[in-house]
Amino acid sequence: MLITQKHFFWKLSLLVLLFAGVFSTANAQGEGANFRVHDPVMIRQGGTYYLFATGPGIAVWSSPDMKSWSRQKAVFDSPPQWAVDAIPGFKGHIWAPDISYHNGTYYLYYSVSAFGKNTSAIGLATNPTLDPKSPDYKWTDHGKVVQSVPGRDLWNAIDPNLIKDEKGQPWLTFGSFWGGMKLVKMDNDLKKPAQPEEWYTLARRPREWSTHDTLAGSAAIEAPFLFKKGDYYYLFVSYDYCCRGVNSTYKMVVGRSKDIHGPYLNRDGEQMLEGKASLLLEGDEAWYGVGHNSVYTFDNTDYLVFHAYAAAEEGRPKLRIEKLRWDAQGWPQVALEQ
Repeated sequence: MLITQKHFFWKLSLLVLLFAGVFSTANAQGEGANFRVHDPVMIRQGGTYYLFATGPGIAVWSSPDMKSWSRQKAVFDSPPQWAVDAIPGFKGHIWAPDISYHNGTYYLYYSVSAFGKNTSAIGLATNPTLDPKSPDYKWTDHGKVVQSVPGRDLWNAIDPNLIKDEKGQPWLTFGSFWGGMKLVKMDNDLKKPAQPEEWYTLARRPREWSTHDTLAGSAAIEAPFLFKKGDYYYLFVSYDYCCRGVNSTYKMVVGRSKDIHGPYLNRDGEQMLEGKASLLLEGDEAWYGVGHNSVYTFDNTDYLVFHAYAAAEEGRPKLRIEKLRWDAQGWPQVALEQ
């Protein structure tokens, strides 16, 4: 069974972070974007931006301007019991959340997973407000949405992202490695797949079968995010390896389709199902790997939110927020600050 590199290196990096004390009170306040973060997603309520990311109980920050960030209380004080029961060895370190707002409620999908297996699941928590000072502030956990089981599923239930199509129908995309990026039609309550179930594969990378089963080789793909712009749905994914500090090779690629189900094509008309995608951003001498992105529109400006491994800080993962431009053919472009 293929072992995801994210699983191994996240466990290793978590131990390093704990010994370094980065979860201490002294580091709770971020100066600018100068704090460790993995898999960031963002939303705005009123005049405040809220950032959710991988971490114990789901890490949360807030900011008035997307520049100065303050650490907030985690979403969960203790691991959700359903996740402890469903995922052997789960201790409460939750991965890759996704935040969105629908019908007066904030929906926060999140990932839980066993080490080195596709024993993984996506859960859902909701809140009527993100303002912790509001008397209505309370996270309600709704438990498991989808789960992957070794021997049954050739896909991994992590890295969720919710989107509604042009008809208002909700869909959840997710996945990593193995069989690639999945899309499932959701029930209107957003808590479970619709019946009868409707599934699609959006992107994958061909696997070199000469590679040992415990290694992904050239088949590393994860972190799907769908964004509607004009006539197209844009599918952003991350290729190669995160979580290796100075040796991280993460990069962001993209394809697009006029149909949410696909096929998603690159600039040359080649399919993401065949491992073909257009490069959006890769590492350089200042930032090693860059990836696990989300995309948002605030005040008529599109933003790319992601984490990057800082060369100046021995490959530590940092928050990056960059503006997206669109070329004459409708493809996204970004210039990384140095």
